[in-house]
Amino acid sequence: MLPLKGLKVVDLTTFLATPTTGRVLGEWGADVIKVEAFKGDPCRTNQAVVFGMPSSDEENLAFDMANFHKRFVALNLKSEKGLEVMMKLLSEADVFITNTRTKSLAKMGLDWESLHEKFPRLIMGHGIGYGKKGDEKDAAGFDVTCYMGRGGVFGTTVNKGDAPMIPTNGYGDFQCSLFLASGILAAVIGREQSGVGDYVTCSLQHAGIYALSTGMVSAQYGNPYPKSRLEVNNPLNNVFHSKDDKWVVLCLPEYDRDWPRVMHLIGRDDLAEHPDYSVCQTVNDKGLAPEVVKILDEGFAQFTREELLKMFSENDMPCEPAQTPLDIYEDENALVNEYIKQVPYPAGGRWCPTAPVQFELSETAELTPTDKLGSATEDVMKELGYTDEDIKAAMEDGAVKGATDLAVLQGKA
Repeated sequence: MLPLKGLKVVDLTTFLATPTTGRVLGEWGADVIKVEAFKGDPCRTNQAVVFGMPSSDEENLAFDMANFHKRFVALNLKSEKGLEVMMKLLSEADVFITNTRTKSLAKMGLDWESLHEKFPRLIMGHGIGYGKKGDEKDAAGFDVTCYMGRGGVFGTTVNKGDAPMIPTNGYGDFQCSLFLASGILAAVIGREQSGVGDYVTCSLQHAGIYALSTGMVSAQYGNPYPKSRLEVNNPLNNVFHSKDDKWVVLCLPEYDRDWPRVMHLIGRDDLAEHPDYSVCQTVNDKGLAPEVVKILDEGFAQFTREELLKMFSENDMPCEPAQTPLDIYEDENALVNEYIKQVPYPAGGRWCPTAPVQFELSETAELTPTDKLGSATEDVMKELGYTDEDIKAAMEDGAVKGATDLAVLQGKA
């Protein structure tokens, strides 16, 4: 069974972080109704170009990856009738998720205070940039600025002396989507006890800070970031270049135990019991990490990546390739565990990650291409009690909209 079957979610979201919260809740069985303006979520029309991907009614994975498992309604929330439909939706919903800024929500009466007064049991999940307090509480935010920049990720994860990393688009967004989903589900459980809905927020900046917890707590004890790979505290937790110009990742937290074993594998038995190099505390006290990493670099460079992976695996020491997406498409472990699945587009299947939580009592959900803007408007309005005549009149008045081709939204038709 799907664990969230019976949970009704109204989704007023754009771009990636909070829309993906809706996708995850839908993947776990919730009935997620996404409300869009007549121009649609910008991800329908703009993101594919940024990601270097196609966008059409037949294939639009840039939009789909954040919006699987939803029904789509198009409402003009600036009209009286459009807002009426929205309020009816919310009156029957368990959860309302949005990343619309608070000032805009308040103008429509969709802010937390207004909704909580009308619908005390409604839970509101709000994805925000900087937080709900302070001067920046209503500032525009994206993952690259709030999460990667102000959250400390760019400045902390850079190899010191180099430029910050170039992350894939939405790197922080997709993490925030799960953080917000977990908070919403905690509020669902809390409502069973209190009978009252809660206001759940997740800011991109907070999420970035949280993801850097080890760096955040250790910097105050004299463990500064950014670091060079030549000056890490444990040189056996590092990345190394192979003979065939590929990167491998080694993770051996018990340095003193594993140093002799690594020296044996790379043909440096002469250093296995070295009084300075074999003790992690001594390496750090004497500032010997650059020397140690140089020894390791020379040793690893003798072998191809496959040779390194094989010999470390045979000795039960975690060492993995620094994979790219193209590598993961062929990773048997990712495939057999359904960490990625193919979306069946007419032109052929395309890989997409699944939600990173799995349940024993239900299968990993199929990833089916999403529908058009407004494709469920009529069905949802009928469920709310509107007649065919009501729906037709609302469409003629410009309050709601039915199924709309992407070419129309892009001004190509």
